[in-house]
Amino acid sequence: MKVAIVHYWLVSHRGGEKVLDALCELWPQADIFTHVYDPESVSATIRSKTVKTSFIQKLPFAKRLYKKYLPLMPFALEVLDLSQYDLVISSESGPAKGVLVNPRALHICYCHSPMRYIWDQYHVYSANSGWATRLAMAVCLPALRAWDFLSAARVDRFAANSAFVAARIAKYYRRDATVIHPPVDVDHFAISSEIDDYYLAFGQLVRYKRFDLAVQAFSRMGKRLVVVGIGEEEKRLRAIAGPSVEFLGWRSDDQIRGLLSRCRALIFPGEEDFGIVPVEAMASGRPVIAYGRGGALESVVDRKTGLLFPEQTIDSLCAAVATFESIAESFDPQAIRAHAEKFRPEVFAERIRALVAEAGGNS
Repeated sequence: MKVAIVHYWLVSHRGGEKVLDALCELWPQADIFTHVYDPESVSATIRSKTVKTSFIQKLPFAKRLYKKYLPLMPFALEVLDLSQYDLVISSESGPAKGVLVNPRALHICYCHSPMRYIWDQYHVYSANSGWATRLAMAVCLPALRAWDFLSAARVDRFAANSAFVAARIAKYYRRDATVIHPPVDVDHFAISSEIDDYYLAFGQLVRYKRFDLAVQAFSRMGKRLVVVGIGEEEKRLRAIAGPSVEFLGWRSDDQIRGLLSRCRALIFPGEEDFGIVPVEAMASGRPVIAYGRGGALESVVDRKTGLLFPEQTIDSLCAAVATFESIAESFDPQAIRAHAEKFRPEVFAERIRALVAEAGGNS
């Protein structure tokens, strides 16, 4: 069986690319199709594959400005030739599912999220963009939304990385989706016998993840917060941070594992589609203090593996930290890690195989 995996772009190695790694291990013969590919930014697993790019790769500064070419991506997908493949798996967060496949092929879309910047997060992205970008978005995005909706009909079966995303697929695409949580390599993480006196915020520093909330809350409380990550928000976050907040930039995998295992708790203030980082913290035996909406509701068990705070405000987060410190001794690292075991790669692999088998039998 010839297999193609279509991933939106390959310019970093984050949650979506970790799912891609797992898909590559399931189908080692698969070829990868993507818009933009930077081999230095991805895993050895991905580099070992045949990776084919759309014409976006050849446009000026594509590895850095790939999102600027978003209006061209529907056309770029449709000119990719996947006619010889029997199974096509699109990994969707940016445009990926709109490829054209042969009538006998099975097309499964694993959806990390409908494109945030054209659907539910449109006004957030627009409000924080310059006038030229806002104008371009106003002109281009109505047509892109129409294409995104229509291209959902090309998919035989949808899988969503959370029930939260499945609900958005139903809302924007009018399609049902099977919930299959992303794989987390829990064996990569370990419980530490030593816990240091800091809280940890970790991830890409972009606006929707709401690191500003954590920075302001911990600056107000005067408690130590370590921020690991890089991104467009870094300069603004540093400007609003008090002396108790420390920015480390990016760190190696080994350093991140150490920071996760020794923190008092992970702070997770954004509304995420799922969120692999909280599961990685729990695999390290550490509790998670998370905003109680989105994917966190499917990974964090309130007062057992962490705490959920009800409002995305500084006051609500400060109150959650105070509550956590009053009951911190009640959290059992072994029980927290046992919960993380539910997200092992083997569980993901089993459920993906079952979905493909079921969809293939019904096609």
